[in-house]
Amino acid sequence: MKTNSKIDVYLPDLVGKGYKAFWNFRGRYNVCKGSRGSKKSKTTALRWIYLLMKYPDANLLVIRKTGKTLHDSCFTDLKWAIHRLQVGDWWTWKESPLEMTYKPTGQKILFRGLDDPLKITSITVEHGFLCWAWLEEAYEVLKEKDFDAVDESIRGKIPDGLFKQWVITFNPWNEHHWLKRRFFDQKDPDILATTTNYLCNEWLDEHDLRLFEEMQKNRPDRYRVAGLGEWGVSEGAVFSNWTTADLSKEISHFANIHNGLDFGVADPNALIRFDFEPGQKKIYVFEEYYQGNISLEKLYEEVKKRAGTQLIIGDSAASQQIIELCRMGLHVVPAVKGPGSIQYGIQWLQGYDIIVDYRCRNFIREISNYQWTLDKYGNTTDIPIDADNHLIDALRYGSEPIQHGFARAGRRL
Repeated sequence: MKTNSKIDVYLPDLVGKGYKAFWNFRGRYNVCKGSRGSKKSKTTALRWIYLLMKYPDANLLVIRKTGKTLHDSCFTDLKWAIHRLQVGDWWTWKESPLEMTYKPTGQKILFRGLDDPLKITSITVEHGFLCWAWLEEAYEVLKEKDFDAVDESIRGKIPDGLFKQWVITFNPWNEHHWLKRRFFDQKDPDILATTTNYLCNEWLDEHDLRLFEEMQKNRPDRYRVAGLGEWGVSEGAVFSNWTTADLSKEISHFANIHNGLDFGVADPNALIRFDFEPGQKKIYVFEEYYQGNISLEKLYEEVKKRAGTQLIIGDSAASQQIIELCRMGLHVVPAVKGPGSIQYGIQWLQGYDIIVDYRCRNFIREISNYQWTLDKYGNTTDIPIDADNHLIDALRYGSEPIQHGFARAGRRL
């Protein structure tokens, strides 16, 4: 096939139904939350190939949290879309680094991971404008500021008739994820936030549909999330035994207060304060401090202001920081830790209802997104992902005296 030849395709036959608004939207943020089998990734791939061939000055950046996951997801979906649209002779691609080129114009599809942010913020194209981006599996991005940093890569003046856009796709996730607040909880003409599910996928066969029917019958909670695409707790979440509340009136009555402290330099220093009520089987998380890039003197001031002379259990790996804070006047002792302490601490915390004051936004983000790692077959392990867990680690440290039956360290405010 020559690159100046034409082919006739009927898009509704190739794309199917259920995505008309998504396909036609031209605002800045085109966000799609979809269940398994909802064809959101395949539809997105078809749309990008179609639009790139329609707008000769546009280029596309494709992003996931981890760069190595792009090959078997977005890169493969885009190749599938090229073949489905019967335009394979007009495209070329390479795998090191991942890149696709539309041969008639030289337009590019570039692939990057958030694990190498410098390669995103400094990215440029030779032809036309980098005006489009696709963030796939956006729930993997736990911090909104990480998205904000790459959002700025789609910038600059573009010619009339072209438009800037992010397409953001992901499976349903915990309702406390920043994606819900940012894109689904507000009305903005520059945002289209849609939810799709397997019912709009006309290419599922009888076996596929039967799996969803059995899920609806036997596992209704999972069906609500994996089948209908509604917000819910992931099966890989470590903690599901927590809720939020306004604890401002209860604080003065807390009698068994405990404090945990995790240290950071560029990472945040994280102080958590909670009340333990053994008779109620409840833990009340009522205060947090979360800040990186500060001096030890500043950390002392902030912790002193909150915990005073109360006992604080700190990360034993930061022995020098603990010694210095004690010299300044705080009462900090190292956590015991040891082999298996993470799993034991998690299991212990899972045995209590954890009530979190709604103002503890960083802790809410961490506990919402804290997950078990997966093995190479996609099965959950008993090892949590060691990322964005500073306050959770501090909670484990602070609860050690209770876990192991030490003398209680809490005091009244």
